[in-house]
Amino acid sequence: MPILAPLVFFGTPDFAIPTLEALAAAGRSPALVVTQPSRPVGRASQPQPPPVARWAHDRGLPLLQPARVRSPEFLAELRPLRPEIAVVVAFGQIFPRELLELPARGCLNLHASLLPLYRGAAPIQAAIAAGDERTGVTVMRMEQGLDSGPVLLQAATAVAPHETAGELAARLAALGAGLMVETLDGLERGDVMERPQDAALATWAPRLERDSARADWSRTATELTNRWRAFTPWPGLTAELRGTPVKLLRIAGALANPPAGDVSGAAGAPAPGTFMGLTPAGLAVACGGGTTLAIAELQRPGRKAQPARDFVNGERLRPGERFS
Repeated sequence: MPILAPLVFFGTPDFAIPTLEALAAAGRSPALVVTQPSRPVGRASQPQPPPVARWAHDRGLPLLQPARVRSPEFLAELRPLRPEIAVVVAFGQIFPRELLELPARGCLNLHASLLPLYRGAAPIQAAIAAGDERTGVTVMRMEQGLDSGPVLLQAATAVAPHETAGELAARLAALGAGLMVETLDGLERGDVMERPQDAALATWAPRLERDSARADWSRTATELTNRWRAFTPWPGLTAELRGTPVKLLRIAGALANPPAGDVSGAAGAPAPGTFMGLTPAGLAVACGGGTTLAIAELQRPGRKAQPARDFVNGERLRPGERFS
């Protein structure tokens, strides 16, 4: 039996599943799994258990779904287990001091960035939106500050040029799963050392909101491409055309040779958001800094996704019209 047992696992979304599977494969199955309560999903609004709850149920593992982990009732349920350590992966609630101190060896968190970069709820999206070419995962010991605890281990990886947040999250989940097992093994051997974070280097990745995804055409085409990658699959990148919303489902990137046309404004350059014309890469829209973006696929609310050419033809879109 591992020294670091019993182990309690806290996690909620799909991102946490690879760590659970890696723990089980390493002979470290949790004595208890804790996840968020079931929430209404879809048009029927029927409560659905989160992915971690389904995983634990399928394997017959003890499961708790507290509305608040700081509640005295939850802490009273957890205390008799006398956990040696807690592993936390994308759980979604703030831990009070009582919970942080309850496991004998503390709480370890898997964070999807190379801390102290991108502390907060959306580190993957923040790294992509910033155009970073490198990111990674960190196992840290939790404390009351937000993602500010000492680092145990880190693993880095390159960000592919066209990788979306969903694609990168899947890779980081797998990378982090192995790193967490490596950390636990090292703690048992006594050869993993903690090191404090340099708070002066900390950057922040706040939680995404739906309004985060509005296209700001004053940004350059490269910046907008990175934001589309960061906001895929959620919340997506959106704009308005003729006063109604349109989702920019697939972006091809900046155009080196945008279409020529009589769409210049008073300053001699087309205003950001101006439709320039159709190209083989997609419909061309003027952006900040004199750049042009190619949009390959779009969708109106309640309608099917359309390739750029079908969208332009169906909307009877003419060069000079503007997305807002």
